[in-house]
Amino acid sequence: KLIHPYLDIDLEYYDLGIEHRDATNDQVTIDAANAINKHGVGVKCATITPDEQRVEEFKLKKMWKSPNGTIRNILGGTIFREPIIMKNVPRLVPGWTKPIIVGRHAFGDQYKATDFKFPGKGKLSIKFVGDDGQVIEHDVFDAPGAGVAMAMYNLDESIREFARASLNYGLLRNYPVYLSTKNTILKAYDGRFKDIFQEVYEKEFEAEFKARKLWYEHRLIDD
Repeated sequence: KLIHPYLDIDLEYYDLGIEHRDATNDQVTIDAANAINKHGVGVKCATITPDEQRVEEFKLKKMWKSPNGTIRNILGGTIFREPIIMKNVPRLVPGWTKPIIVGRHAFGDQYKATDFKFPGKGKLSIKFVGDDGQVIEHDVFDAPGAGVAMAMYNLDESIREFARASLNYGLLRNYPVYLSTKNTILKAYDGRFKDIFQEVYEKEFEAEFKARKLWYEHRLIDD
């Protein structure tokens, strides 16, 4: 009722209800993401990401991953969360006319992580085998008993696109940009984000930011 009376447009619908995702082995979520890629726009309703109780309740084949995570990883890019300010809607902070906009990387990390439980005492390790035969292996932990583990990843090119999206959005809104990481602890992982953001800023954005009296800074997430 919001679109059809005003626009002569064909709308494609994808049923992302938990039962239909289960029936299609989650292929419908992939099809929906590819359709958004094709058409350049999409509107998604709330969905259920199943936990153990939901698997039992809906008699699911497996504990399907978050459809939001699946769609974001196929689309790539950055999620920006920005308050909508209207003159006739009272604000919690009345003088806040330029609110903080939060951007989050939409690829990899927790949404594409592999996590599992281990049943008892043992050694946890992580291994990379390159197509050229190079092997990188690290001992992670000598577990004294049962616990949980997780491995996650990201890609240089995706981090670069995250940096460009964030810095371009800063210019679009005429805002300074801050990157927050925990690179003091995650020296390789978060450190890579820090280094790539700095490289992209200096090569592609610094002149325009300075011309507008804007700036980019990296800050520790606890600052």
